[in-house]
Amino acid sequence: MARITWINFLHFYQPPTADNETIIEAVEKSYKRIISALKRNRRIKFTLNLTGCLLTRLEALGYGGLINDLKEMTASGQIELTGSAAFHPLLALLPDEEIIRQIKINEEILKKHFGSEFRSRGFFIPEAAYGIRVAKIVKKLNYSWIMLDEISAGLKSNRLDNGRLYIDKNSGLKILFRQRQNSKKYAPQVIFKLIKKLEDKIVITATDAELYGLRHSDFSYTFEKLLKRPEIKTLTVGEYLAGLNKPEKIAPRASSWESTEKELKNNLPYFLWHNKKNKIQTMFWQLANAAIVNVNKYPKDQNYFWSRQHLDRGLASCAFWWSSAHDFKLYGPLAWNPDEIEKGVNELIRSIRSLANPKTKPAKIKAEKLYIKIKQLIWHKHWHYYWLK
Repeated sequence: MARITWINFLHFYQPPTADNETIIEAVEKSYKRIISALKRNRRIKFTLNLTGCLLTRLEALGYGGLINDLKEMTASGQIELTGSAAFHPLLALLPDEEIIRQIKINEEILKKHFGSEFRSRGFFIPEAAYGIRVAKIVKKLNYSWIMLDEISAGLKSNRLDNGRLYIDKNSGLKILFRQRQNSKKYAPQVIFKLIKKLEDKIVITATDAELYGLRHSDFSYTFEKLLKRPEIKTLTVGEYLAGLNKPEKIAPRASSWESTEKELKNNLPYFLWHNKKNKIQTMFWQLANAAIVNVNKYPKDQNYFWSRQHLDRGLASCAFWWSSAHDFKLYGPLAWNPDEIEKGVNELIRSIRSLANPKTKPAKIKAEKLYIKIKQLIWHKHWHYYWLK
């Protein structure tokens, strides 16, 4: 009989600017399905990243029962929750103070729902976008491990030893390297094929939770059937890492879980979110940095709370991703959506507009000019290049 050890990392996230219907669809098609399957199979263990901004929306939309199920399974050890950044920004492109703030807000949200003593040991860097500065901050905030894509190791995937403990020599963090090809496919189907081949394997997958139902139609309930198979043993990431030996220090490359070798050779580690040849992205980041500077310059502004809230929402990685216009070919459609880009841009300009201090007038006018240019570029590109593609 084949013996498969499956380490499954699930990323639960919806953009802070997502409408209610989008979140409800993700809950009804994916989140409830995953939690229900775990409740029926108590020996199965997964590691989850539950982003703070999503958890807040789940509460507001009345999904307290779902949150309570997660709390119960976390307390029993069936689910392991990681830390992260509350609004899912590309951390490597932010100042230290913003990185720390996002992480601490996420911790506060988790403690609100999972108890004041709750503490995550693992950390999910949004988009698995590794940077030395980010890793050092994560370690300083008392996390012990991170999850990265195998491309970050700088080794050929077949050279990574699943029985070896890898440690980031830059930060001291333990690293779980996800298997990219297995993660790009529907993991239950991958594992069933291994069972049929009578192969003993360690399968390490890290995907968006929405893959289970919302993005992949599993009409034959392969996922639910797999969880009942005796050949399957699951471990949380923490359990898996604790059982490894032969530690080896490694210097991960600046990269993300979407990076390609070509991008890394061209020194574009975060290509989908910040490509200097992409005028929209370049100006988008100019507006983001202007918002960061101005909001932090006036912490006692009477509208600071609202200005800050807009900034946090505007820094989410999704709008930057949608402005990449990247063609994934086999893996998905063109990464272009002018409405989603506008959501992020609108949040950033509102963060500057919200400030009440009269001294912000010159900064407001400068930001408005930049904002108008970005909007013009977005819709010119859309109608001339991307419409109907």
